[in-house]
Amino acid sequence: MKYKAIIFDLDGVICFTDAYHYLAWKKVADSLGINFDETVNNRLRGVSRMESLNIILENYPGELPETEKLSLAEEKNNYYKSLLKEMSPADLSDEVKDTLLQLRARGIKLAIGSSSQNARFILKRIGLGDFFDAVSDGTNISKSKPDPEVFIKAAQYLDITGEDCLVVEDALAGIQAAVNANMDSAALGDAAQYDLATYRLDSFRDLLEI
Repeated sequence: MKYKAIIFDLDGVICFTDAYHYLAWKKVADSLGINFDETVNNRLRGVSRMESLNIILENYPGELPETEKLSLAEEKNNYYKSLLKEMSPADLSDEVKDTLLQLRARGIKLAIGSSSQNARFILKRIGLGDFFDAVSDGTNISKSKPDPEVFIKAAQYLDITGEDCLVVEDALAGIQAAVNANMDSAALGDAAQYDLATYRLDSFRDLLEI
């Protein structure tokens, strides 16, 4: 592999927390009488909590004060974190675990680049709390994807240039962020249908062939 480091998105790449996000946002939307379905939920992938709330509020007839928005976002996060407590190392697939170990054995630095403020908590729950060489997440960035900040900071933490990094993403916003960071990208899932990615993966294990 020509890359010195790989930066992974967390949700939808290393593990899957979409169902928990969906349940938590639906609870908030239902409390406001707002329609919330999978179509709306798909627009929330890869973006920050407050931006996600603003997308949901597009279907709200009134205008909420900023203080109430912050309260709703906190309510969502608290419910989401209560659901995350159900996660365990069983939520880390053998394929992902084995691939990560093989990449590390090749001397490649591994990092997380996630907009989630719960990234470290999730990593701990699935048994990867101390595994990655660096974690750049929602706690250390001011702009969410497609802004490249989260990936640029991950590379800085690794002390590796962007051109030596490969980003692995499952969301279009994440692929766009990689492009904006001048980094190559490998797309999984829904992101693989877009032409922006450098590589399209059928499975996580395909990373070993790049």
